[in-house]
Amino acid sequence: MKRLINKIKLFPNDNDKSRDIAKELKRRLEIANFKIVDSKYDLAVAIGGDGSFLRMVKNNVFDSEIFYVGVNAGTLGFLQEISIEDIDSFIERLNNNDFTIGTIGVQETKITTANGDMSRFFSLNEIVIRNRSLKTTKMCVEIDNEILEHYIGDGILISTSVGSTAYNLSFGGSIVYDDLHTLQITPIAPLNTKSYRDVLNSVIVPEHRSITIKPLDETNDLIVTIDGEHNYYDDVKQIDTCVRDKKIKCLRMTSFSYARKINEKFLTEK
Repeated sequence: MKRLINKIKLFPNDNDKSRDIAKELKRRLEIANFKIVDSKYDLAVAIGGDGSFLRMVKNNVFDSEIFYVGVNAGTLGFLQEISIEDIDSFIERLNNNDFTIGTIGVQETKITTANGDMSRFFSLNEIVIRNRSLKTTKMCVEIDNEILEHYIGDGILISTSVGSTAYNLSFGGSIVYDDLHTLQITPIAPLNTKSYRDVLNSVIVPEHRSITIKPLDETNDLIVTIDGEHNYYDDVKQIDTCVRDKKIKCLRMTSFSYARKINEKFLTEK
């Protein structure tokens, strides 16, 4: 049987533990006749926590042609498929094509300002939209050009399914299986008074549906946080975000279970 993966690039986190694991992983992979390369690789391997996985995918410009996997050398490591003690089993499975391929939907966002400037970017976890001065902000929220609400509060988080277990959870959002490719609109400290009525729970939106955010404040200067990186925009007219056709391919070991991962990461005491 022809081996599906032969060329691999390692993306260790910038700490001693991750670099040591990368060095040992490289040694074992080479013993198994895999090639460790810097370009034209079949598989990208992040070594660290979830942040290292996000940086790896961004470094590869969300390339849909290669495969991605992570070795957990961090704390939570929800995106990291392989534990350190399972490295030998991982290499054996790579050698025997004993894995499945899961897909993760990539969030595509367009920001348009009043003067016509437009920015486009991809994200894997979420975007967070806030007023630049961090004061209460007003926004019109639309789904496929139909008004959902006129929101007022501290901000809005829009997460992917894979990002549902990240920042989204801190604001009471739902956990969504990462093969559903949804977006989730989660309010951040929404107001709920006689004067203002907001949707207080998250709203889960299927893929291919477009979410539009239109600021309603007199000053529409915003902070848009993209997978943890802050970006500042002046006089924003609207933000459009969706999950359409772009996906990335992640290796799943044959024993992968999303329910078990939720239990292990959030409920089981170490």
